[in-house]
Amino acid sequence: AMLRASLRQVSAALKEGRVTPTELCQRCLALIKSTKFLNAYITVAEETALKQAEESEERYKRGQPLGILDGIPIAVKDNFSTAGIETTCASNMLKGYISPYNATVVQKLLDQGAVLLGKTNLDEFAMGSGSTDGVFGPVRNPWSYSKQYKEKSVPKSHSEDEESNWVITGGSSGGSAAAVSSFTCFAALGSDTGGSTRNPAAHCGVVGLKPTYGLISRHGLIPLVNSMDVPGILTRCVDDAAVLLGSLAGHDPKDSTTIQDGFKPFELPNLTDVSKLSVGIPKEYHAPGLSSEILALWSKAADLFKNAGAKVVEVSLPHTPYSIVCYHVLCAAEVASNMARFDGLEYGHRSDMKDSTESMYAATRREGFNDVVRGRILSGNYFLLKQNYEKYFVKAQKVRRLIANDFVKVFRSGVDILLTPTTLSDAAPYTEFIQEDNRTRSAQDDILTQAANMAGLPAINVPTALSERGLPVGLQFIGRSFQEKQLLTVAKWFEKQVQFPVIQLEEVKRHDADVFQHQKSASFS
Repeated sequence: AMLRASLRQVSAALKEGRVTPTELCQRCLALIKSTKFLNAYITVAEETALKQAEESEERYKRGQPLGILDGIPIAVKDNFSTAGIETTCASNMLKGYISPYNATVVQKLLDQGAVLLGKTNLDEFAMGSGSTDGVFGPVRNPWSYSKQYKEKSVPKSHSEDEESNWVITGGSSGGSAAAVSSFTCFAALGSDTGGSTRNPAAHCGVVGLKPTYGLISRHGLIPLVNSMDVPGILTRCVDDAAVLLGSLAGHDPKDSTTIQDGFKPFELPNLTDVSKLSVGIPKEYHAPGLSSEILALWSKAADLFKNAGAKVVEVSLPHTPYSIVCYHVLCAAEVASNMARFDGLEYGHRSDMKDSTESMYAATRREGFNDVVRGRILSGNYFLLKQNYEKYFVKAQKVRRLIANDFVKVFRSGVDILLTPTTLSDAAPYTEFIQEDNRTRSAQDDILTQAANMAGLPAINVPTALSERGLPVGLQFIGRSFQEKQLLTVAKWFEKQVQFPVIQLEEVKRHDADVFQHQKSASFS
């Protein structure tokens, strides 16, 4: 039961001595082993984690814990630099690479006594929306093995049930979402460039927070798109996301894009009266391909706010239809620039080709990157060619400004928060997902999430209900810039109303895993 508790509950249990950091760490490590088939982790830092847990235990014995995160097991997406632990970005290019320093967010967690269990799986260099394209193989969604899903899915045969009926986690932070969802850690870091934290959070039934751009340091996060990347937070409840945000936010001299002002951590109030709240429903988010099930849930959520006394208004973000094309042009252009550093000369993979520096450079990149990464580099360099620069890159930057202005106008009109779907549908079966190429899939899956990255706004996925197939569906709240407290307060109120059911994990017997269940609370559907 302890593994399903919130951060505050576990912190209280550690202080009271009901459980020790070492016991907690060992239980999580045992669970990682028994759920290995999910492929959520690339590296499990067992020795380091146990050492950190022992140090935490000593602090508790002295009555001097470092704070609420002391002794709490967490996981980190494998595109954050970690000193002494491999950072691969799920690529051949960085396989075996050990960073000499910690990313700022990792260092902040360690400074507060958190126990780093390991590095989680992702799409190669975080380019994807399924966590299916990394060199270590795809991540399986824990809900594929849940009682809720198994009761609803009718396999044609026993072998099909186990081998091809599992569903994806979403991406690119699928490993972190699966790790939190399967109780192997209490919180995890992801990254969010176009929805890479919120998308897997929706598919795995966890909370996924993308903070305002510049609120959390990107130093040590291996960059994808510098102007949109933000570290994301994955937890099992909104309160936990607020705790982690309080630990990570604030100025970092190593990242010039972070805010200059100090950040004051906050405790979320229990909102009882929403009558002063104005909730905007952007009509453009009724996008092509949105499932009728999610549309009905979105509408039901809007009614929930209306019936509680909030003002619910339809709003327009007129440039939304252009945002996905604009996003892909800017994304590819920045990727082409960022990936130039991987040349086989300084770090990472180096080809054995010795004919010339140019041939070694070309062979290194051919061997080190998959087709998806190479494709984005190619298109990015095309957009940045002298004859194309104005036509693609500059035009996309202008459209990005218009998209950001749409949000500014809506929030100036008196709207406090926007309510939208997070994904077009529930999680797709793996066999179905891989029928389409990465670019097509990303264009579909990012459609509801990437506009918040283009505008630099905070957004959160809140698990809302189970689909007819017994899989999680989430809704997204988008807030005003740097108004995380308001965003999380509303998200917490909504979370309390919907009472999302807890996963009842029935591990597949052939994987020799424990069966552990949890009573589900009243469902929203």
